[in-house]
Amino acid sequence: MTSGVTDRNRAKADRHAAILQQAAALFAERGFSGVSLEDIGSAVGISGPALYRHFAGKQALLGAILVEVSERLLSGGRTVVATHTGADAQLDALIDFHVAFALHDADVIRVQDRDLASLSDEDRHTVRRLQREYVEVWIGILSVVHPDRDDDDLRVRAHACFGLINSTPHTVRVARSRAAEAADVRGILRSMARASLTA
Repeated sequence: MTSGVTDRNRAKADRHAAILQQAAALFAERGFSGVSLEDIGSAVGISGPALYRHFAGKQALLGAILVEVSERLLSGGRTVVATHTGADAQLDALIDFHVAFALHDADVIRVQDRDLASLSDEDRHTVRRLQREYVEVWIGILSVVHPDRDDDDLRVRAHACFGLINSTPHTVRVARSRAAEAADVRGILRSMARASLTA
């Protein structure tokens, strides 16, 4: 009985993740307003109305995508800091973490850039709060690297770094065959992010 429950829970979690992934890909491609629940359902092999068993509607689905990724960023950033010793090592690990996120979750970055305003007020406030807390993780490390700089300066550095890293998947996807063969995109992003933060 326990195994059956576990299998059902795992299947439900897998379906939930598949819906989020496919919805993010469709939203990134067509925009929130250009995608229907039927489109999302078709992408995961279920009917549009069946999605209501998982989410209250399309706006709730968008909220789940952006809230969950914001929670994952904050949790991951805190874990990185907790598992590394010394500000330089922590900063390098944070950069690696965020570069990996940007290259893996390019669709979600596109969705947030374009469709944040389509969130419910509650989800938008939650996403903004989580993002502010994630920035504070970076500022905590940068304040050690730059003890002579105030928080406003460090906040600008952090946001500039995010902009550099997050914008790259927009262009790398278009020129993937050239860029991936010509250089290690991940390595380029790491070194440029490090330079921008320590300049």
